[in-house]
Amino acid sequence: MADITVYVISMNSSIERRRRFSHHAEGCGLNWHFFDAHTQLAEGLVYLEQRAIDNHGRPLTAGELGCYSSHYSVWKQFLESGCEQCVVLEDDVIVDWAGVRLLVNNNLADRGIEYLRLYHKRPGRMQTYAADFSRRSLHIVQLFDKAYGTQGYIITRSSAARFLASFKDVVRPIDDQMDRYFAHGIRNLSMYPFLLVEESVSSEIGASRFEKDKAPSKSMRQARLDRRSRNYAYLRSVGHLFVQKALRRIGFS
Repeated sequence: MADITVYVISMNSSIERRRRFSHHAEGCGLNWHFFDAHTQLAEGLVYLEQRAIDNHGRPLTAGELGCYSSHYSVWKQFLESGCEQCVVLEDDVIVDWAGVRLLVNNNLADRGIEYLRLYHKRPGRMQTYAADFSRRSLHIVQLFDKAYGTQGYIITRSSAARFLASFKDVVRPIDDQMDRYFAHGIRNLSMYPFLLVEESVSSEIGASRFEKDKAPSKSMRQARLDRRSRNYAYLRSVGHLFVQKALRRIGFS
């Protein structure tokens, strides 16, 4: 098995969540431990409220800042560990541990995979990136639209280092930042079908981030620019795939 550790982000006061996760993870066959979630920004992070308003239409909530800091700090600890890749989970998920073990038996970086979601919250445009990966009917897909969610993913050293270098200024929720593959250059890949499910429990971040507040004009302009970048990346990728298929049909590989 490739060198691996599993971080489970959880508030140290969330006794019931930790109990449920520990029960579901019993006998999982992987080395995992709880990582105490943050309630404020870690050293080195700078929250730029006006830019957050310009980008997102409103300030970030305390829960979003804590979530951002928690994932950022996990990546730092991971790089200090010497492991080649790690699994990051939140504590309100039920995991297909057998499927995850199959994945981490691979050194994903050697397969050109730097960041791999185990779950995402929103449907959107996608295409198959790797079919029958590790087992039949388990596929990796590339996502082109906002996917949302940091419930579970695998990350390699190179992508963690790039995220750490790029995300020091806090101007969006952390999942929004990770979704912006067209800006940071790391493909937004996900498993299909998912290898975990999110439990139906109240979010500790809250639902305020999804309220439809009227966004300032700067935010609307940024949203249009982001949509344009996503559409361009999608069309470029689909066009490349079309050319490859056409060449195969006429005998070129």
